[in-house]
Amino acid sequence: MMWGYGNMGWIWVWGFLMLAGTAVLVLLAVRMFGSGNGYGKSGRQEPGGPPPGSRSRARQILDERFAKGELTAEQYRAQLRVLGEGP
Repeated sequence: MMWGYGNMGWIWVWGFLMLAGTAVLVLLAVRMFGSGNGYGKSGRQEPGGPPPGSRSRARQILDERFAKGELTAEQYRAQLRVLGEGP
């Protein structure tokens, strides 16, 4: 008479497990592919300063000016020291 209805509880368990699994995968994807989090492709903090691509706008402008030849190497290094990013 009620054949098959005894397993309805398992449907809820599987549904919850699927929902939790999907949430975990989304959370991991956001953490791995999020920008500016200071982690490299390996998922570990990269040693030796800030992660690539996170230079300040001032440093980017300075690099562009040096690449265009508007600054000498000496001026470039002096400005890096002023920014606190140089040797």
